[in-house]
Amino acid sequence: CQAGKSVLANFVSESIEGIGSYVPTQGVRILEYEKPNLNGNSKGAACRLELWDCSGDQKFETCWPALMKDSHGVIIIFNPDMPSHLKEIEMWYSCFVQQQPLLDSQCLLVAHHKPGSTEDTENLSLAHPLNKLKLVHSNLEEDPEDVRMEFMKYFRSIINIINENREKEEMSIIS
Repeated sequence: CQAGKSVLANFVSESIEGIGSYVPTQGVRILEYEKPNLNGNSKGAACRLELWDCSGDQKFETCWPALMKDSHGVIIIFNPDMPSHLKEIEMWYSCFVQQQPLLDSQCLLVAHHKPGSTEDTENLSLAHPLNKLKLVHSNLEEDPEDVRMEFMKYFRSIINIINENREKEEMSIIS
């Protein structure tokens, strides 16, 4: 809760929905948008993305199986200034990545630094197995384009995994 998931989802999807004061997400909010040239093919069609902005409130736990079904990746966003978040992300990782057929490469860990935060990026120690994941520090005040670039790299990696799996599936049908 209060990690900045909706703020980042709005930023990445270029949505203006919900800008303003803090309003907790109730269950899930789905943002659909298209991103041109995301798959590296400048002549290809735009890639359609769905970001499922999930509530950080565990009272919605009964909804989690539906949220996880057919997901291609998981982005875990936390506020590094809140010590409780470091414990919570272990639970999120266990539920949303380890208990699913997802690889660690399909998970992105984002330490979201809110305006006025202390942003100590050097001394953030994560427990195993979180320390194996790709960790991105986001600060929309200081480096918004770096944040956008990291998300686009992650989305490209997910698209590559989807395409590789599709090719393997097609080859298994042929042979």
